[in-house]
Amino acid sequence: MKPYTSNRIKIPPGLWEGIHQLGIAAQDVARKAELPLAVITEPEVTTAQYFAIWQAYSDLMGDTAQGIIQLATVFETAKYPPTVLAPYHARDYRDALNRMARYKQLCPPEGLLISEEGERCTIELEWLNLSDQPGPALLVGITLACLLELGRRGTGQPLTAQLVEFSQPMGDVQALEAYFGCRIRMGANRNRLTLYRRDLDRPFISYNEELLEILTPALDRSLDELQSHRSIIDLVKWIMKRSLTGGRPDIQSVAKELNMSDRTLQRRLTDANASFKQLLTQVRHEQAIEYLADPSLDIKEVAFLIGYEDQNSFYRAFRLWEGDTPSHWRTEHFNSPSLSEHRQEMLTMGS
Repeated sequence: MKPYTSNRIKIPPGLWEGIHQLGIAAQDVARKAELPLAVITEPEVTTAQYFAIWQAYSDLMGDTAQGIIQLATVFETAKYPPTVLAPYHARDYRDALNRMARYKQLCPPEGLLISEEGERCTIELEWLNLSDQPGPALLVGITLACLLELGRRGTGQPLTAQLVEFSQPMGDVQALEAYFGCRIRMGANRNRLTLYRRDLDRPFISYNEELLEILTPALDRSLDELQSHRSIIDLVKWIMKRSLTGGRPDIQSVAKELNMSDRTLQRRLTDANASFKQLLTQVRHEQAIEYLADPSLDIKEVAFLIGYEDQNSFYRAFRLWEGDTPSHWRTEHFNSPSLSEHRQEMLTMGS
């Protein structure tokens, strides 16, 4: 279950103006989306209407890739909403991305999952609406493009990505590869931007400590208000998913992110007939199933992504969950595992 439950989406400030700068009238977008013209002046729309607006804009542009590139670069930084303005004035690229992921919760329907491993940082896009309806290709592309654009504008450097993965066609692949500066993979199981981890340490020339001291408390209050209407179980699982990679989140770190003591969190979970350990197991199980659906991930990577440093521990846990080994389960449900996975399982079962 996703943590966000509202079906009301705020129209990003400047969206209509940005579309106008590209030579497309807002009225034409509304008509193409088969929505009343009043939607142009509405501050909020439903998820279905929001997706229809992006799909209509994409149809009018003709090529999704060109729409992504043009819209990502046309917005003036000064006109960013506070949820993006705060990341833009962060200390460095890592700080900016973490702020973006945190405050993205205030701007559904898309959310961001960030993980760092080795020399790479991956940012995966997920949908926070209840229906799990996949978003239009243009919205997917612009979301990932803006993350790279954030780093470029913040550092003042022509940063490039390592890899960009899309689950659906995006139009002119060569244009996208020229923009992102890397290979574009279509037909992937997820929408994901992979950055060079070393770039995350680059300082932002736009760093503004005084502005952050004004924006951060206000955004945090808005986030606290939003979270107060969510289930404590959904909240804890949401935070766990964001912090699983390469480690095991503890109740202290989760409670800190929720701005409460670990005792208070434990009490609230008990009141909800749940425990921290139980929820961690659920999250690991759910994420394991999701990652095993991606043939590009080997079993060792899946184990790491759900917080197991010891691969054998993951095999034992998976046997308890599914009564089978990860590789054989993947064979039965998705695709054949590699020879190395078979060998690893034989070693594991013999240990």
